Amino acid sequence: MLAARGKPQKSLTELSFREHGGICYDARVLSIGRNRVSIWTLDGRIKLRYSKSDHFPAVAAVKQTDLVYRDGAFWLYATVETPDVEPADPTEYLGVDLGVVTIATTSDGAPFSSEATEKVRRRYGRLRGVLQKTGTKSARRRLRQISGRERRFKTDTNHVISKRIVCAAEGTKRGIALEDLKGILLRTTVTKGQRERHHKWPPPQLRSFIEYKARRAGVRVTVIDGAYTSQQCSACGFVHPGNRPSQAAFCCLACGYTENADLNAARNIAARAAVNRPTRVCSPDTGERLNRKPAKSMIPPTVSCPRLQLGVVDYKRTMRRDGILLRGWREPSIPGGRA
Repeated sequence: MLAARGKPQKSLTELSFREHGGICYDARVLSIGRNRVSIWTLDGRIKLRYSKSDHFPAVAAVKQTDLVYRDGAFWLYATVETPDVEPADPTEYLGVDLGVVTIATTSDGAPFSSEATEKVRRRYGRLRGVLQKTGTKSARRRLRQISGRERRFKTDTNHVISKRIVCAAEGTKRGIALEDLKGILLRTTVTKGQRERHHKWPPPQLRSFIEYKARRAGVRVTVIDGAYTSQQCSACGFVHPGNRPSQAAFCCLACGYTENADLNAARNIAARAAVNRPTRVCSPDTGERLNRKPAKSMIPPTVSCPRLQLGVVDYKRTMRRDGILLRGWREPSIPGGRA
């Protein structure tokens, strides 16, 4: 064949297949029934029983399947098409703040701690270090056995978290608001001891899981700019770096409001998504751009602040930039320091 195409025959290589290599089937060769799968082989069609998970659809349009031999058993990977539900237009949003210490925190006050994933990361990190230092044949065999276990555990954890978030939003007829964390790993720096934990933080995977589960459930997902959400007070709207004295604590320097820092940020994300909704960007007739995309919106102060009467907030340094309300801060000149 190669000689007919003008290629030298010496470039012909012998094709080889693995004994248990994966085999791809389509709807003409393989069909899936209720409890059996029918496969067309060289010796005729054979029917085999199979077991499936509970979430597998009863009647599914299977487009492609892959027969794979793994860990002493045959697995059938089926590609199933499910129609997306048109998301409704919600009036309220469930804010989700993503973090390292707490993987996700919703505006309803539901935290998802990273304690379990951090424990698994440290355990497999120590084990890999010991085995790599040993370097024996049995050590390398053990490294192959544990490869991917940490990644699969984190993937399963993200599946569980994303499902609970989508179910919470679906049950209350709300949308889901997420912050845009694209490039966050390149913009932040950490100490040497935190590098591994920082770079193994998987916010893109959790976001993708939330988005595709929300599409199936008909829940709208809105991504907003998360600038200053951790420094803004969800009660009065005051923004200042001093509002975040520690990783877990939030204390507003203007109104004295105290709350968990992640919960406060999640509420800010939910509030921004509710007001950051564009009307019309392009003309339906000519396609000409009519207005710019709305900038980040913040909640204006809605509660009375006793600190304003003490002169704590300096309105001469108050300014607006990109829709963000920034107030300058100066220490109060009253006895006793901060009230």
